[in-house]
Amino acid sequence: MRRLLLVAGAVAIAAVVGVCALSSAPAPRGWSVPPSDAVPAGEGIAGEGIPGEGAALADGAPGADSTAAAAPGTVTVTGGNASRVSRSWAADVARRTGIPLRAVLAYAGAATALAAEAPGCRLGWTTLAGLGAVESHHGTIGGSAPQPDGTVQPPILGPRLDGTDYDAIPDTDGGRYDGDARWDRAVGPFQFIPSTWEQWGADGSGDGVADPQQLDDAALTAGRYLCSYGDLSRPASWRSAIFAYNHLDSYVDAVAAAANAAAASARGASAG
Repeated sequence: MRRLLLVAGAVAIAAVVGVCALSSAPAPRGWSVPPSDAVPAGEGIAGEGIPGEGAALADGAPGADSTAAAAPGTVTVTGGNASRVSRSWAADVARRTGIPLRAVLAYAGAATALAAEAPGCRLGWTTLAGLGAVESHHGTIGGSAPQPDGTVQPPILGPRLDGTDYDAIPDTDGGRYDGDARWDRAVGPFQFIPSTWEQWGADGSGDGVADPQQLDDAALTAGRYLCSYGDLSRPASWRSAIFAYNHLDSYVDAVAAAANAAAASARGASAG
């Protein structure tokens, strides 16, 4: 049986503190599954509010306005999935949602790539944003922060999974990803168990390396994992996919609420 993605205790708990109000809040307009606003080909959001409707952008499409002025906080996008996304759109979404610009680019870039790679999946960028919020506050937990190239520094590491407070998972990577050769620790802004990263790790940044501490890579990996559960525009499939990330219904609800909150704020960006 495939080892499931796990949330690493203290990191997940600390992350959930930041969205605890969302975890019990109803989803906007009664949705049980986050809507999937499409990554825009221009300044607006195409297909706004239509679950699962994502429009892929070809490389060099109008949405990839890499020459547009960046929001405060420089980002570096020289290729990979983030380069597919309108920089001015992402900057406006970042301002309205409070999600770091570099994280918005990673989430939207991964969703855009998967719209072309796995169109039947219908994954929205807001789902990745919901996971990023709950797992690591979009790479900012514990004093970490997304860097211009999309890596998070300092690296995000969960607690040792030694069975004391959380499930015991003996080392599976020789400490390669988590620095611990005895016990596993979840790694990166999406909190992957090392063995799961070995199986699913993807290169979303286009640098030839799959790095769990790099937002483009981690977002694409999480998206592919979720897409293995089928059409995510179907509430049952969406909930099954998120439940696989962490076997708690309250976790699924927290991700849904965080994703919907991001979508609602982003709609304000498209309407402004």
